[in-house]
Amino acid sequence: MKDKKPTLVKLTRTDEYQRLLNGTPYTAGIKSGRVTLKPRESVGEHKTQSKEEVIIILEGEADVYVDGTLKFTAGIDNLVYIPPETSHDIRNSRSQNLRYIYITAPVLP
Repeated sequence: MKDKKPTLVKLTRTDEYQRLLNGTPYTAGIKSGRVTLKPRESVGEHKTQSKEEVIIILEGEADVYVDGTLKFTAGIDNLVYIPPETSHDIRNSRSQNLRYIYITAPVLP
């Protein structure tokens, strides 16, 4: 880790997905990105594997599903924590865009 240097990542003004951090060799394992879901879009159900995930809502509201069941809705300035080995999906069931940043990190042994 002593070779790592602070990094500044410029956020684009696009409505598309943007990778922010991409894990090794750029970080010790953190990955992150910015996601925009248009009305009625979903990221699709996926599993965190051996990673923790944090989702920070920037705009709109996110329906958070775990194992195919709606658990709660998160709004602006909310943070959602997804534990390791959790099957989940983020859905935008509203009429405005949903924007959020996700951060994943491997669980240390």
